[in-house]
Amino acid sequence: MTNQILLIEDEPGLVLALTDLLTVEGYQVETTPNGQTGLTLGSEGRFDLIILDVMLPGKNGFDVCRDLRQAGISTPILMLTARGQLTDKVVGLKLGADDYLTKPFESLELLARLEALLRRRSANQSPLVPKTFDTFRFGAIEVDFRSTEVRRHGQPIEMSAREFALLKFFIEQRGATLTRQQLLQQVWDYDAEVLTRTVDMHVALLRQKLEEDAKNPRYFLTVRGYGYKFVDRAEAGSV
Repeated sequence: MTNQILLIEDEPGLVLALTDLLTVEGYQVETTPNGQTGLTLGSEGRFDLIILDVMLPGKNGFDVCRDLRQAGISTPILMLTARGQLTDKVVGLKLGADDYLTKPFESLELLARLEALLRRRSANQSPLVPKTFDTFRFGAIEVDFRSTEVRRHGQPIEMSAREFALLKFFIEQRGATLTRQQLLQQVWDYDAEVLTRTVDMHVALLRQKLEEDAKNPRYFLTVRGYGYKFVDRAEAGSV
């Protein structure tokens, strides 16, 4: 089945270029230059992926992303930003975006990221957590793998699909030290040294949402000069 992509972008030249590129690659593309219209289309739930620009008329990309997630739409979102500022990227990820690209970008990188997001979304992909795992608890956190819900002290926590995938992989590999490259390969499905900062930002978001003190994490630990590891204190028998 051909994957359908919604492109929400108001630069005519970029819309034409991306539409041609994606069509040649076998995708079906629907476009809109308006944020409010993009929200309406994205809310229909018929797209496999959404490419969303940050600066849009009518409603900006951050608001569109937030409203889609609040409406329960889990379609992968790749955000585009011309600013290149770290704060913009962090805001987008916090609001539920799965990945981002800074303009200008290379066509091959865009395609690689789209393919990675679509592979991760595929229902045929083997789950990262064994089927025997229905729920997993650490500290005040409960993770339900069947419903893809995370709760803290019984209260639901909003998480993007990418954040949940990263959390699942950490839990599956608990106790093991993982390099940024390993995380990129297993959770993002691509390997590029320049993108390791993406891992750092997602780990920081997990800490903010799941740690009691994000600046002094107990579960998502940094292994200096190597990467990260998730430690379940109850299993380890230590504090």
